[in-house]
Amino acid sequence: MKETDVQKAICDYLSYKKHFFWRTNNIPIYDPKRKTYRAMPKYSIHGVPDIILIGEIGQFIGLEVKTSKGKQSKHQKEFEKNCKEAGGEYYIIKSIDDVQEIGL
Repeated sequence: MKETDVQKAICDYLSYKKHFFWRTNNIPIYDPKRKTYRAMPKYSIHGVPDIILIGEIGQFIGLEVKTSKGKQSKHQKEFEKNCKEAGGEYYIIKSIDDVQEIGL
C-alpha cells in the first residue's frame, strides 16, 4: 500500500468519526515554465505532519503517515521535537489501527 493510500484511508476514518482535521501539503508547486519548484512562502515550516487535528480541548495533534518502510526526514524529526516541546502531540501513524490506539 502506498503512503497516499494510507493517508486517504485515515482521512476517511477521521471524517467518519467527525474529527476537526485537515490534510497538509507543504511541498512547493512545480512551475513548468521555469522548470523548477516555486519558493515556499516566508515563514513556511519544513517537516509539517501530513494530517493535523485539533483535539476536543484544543490540543494540536500531528499525524505523520508512513508506510512500514518509511522513515522520518531530518525536518520531520525537528518538527516533532518542537511540537512536543510546545505542548502538542505528534504521532507516526502507519494504519487506522494506530489512529485508534491513540484514542482517535
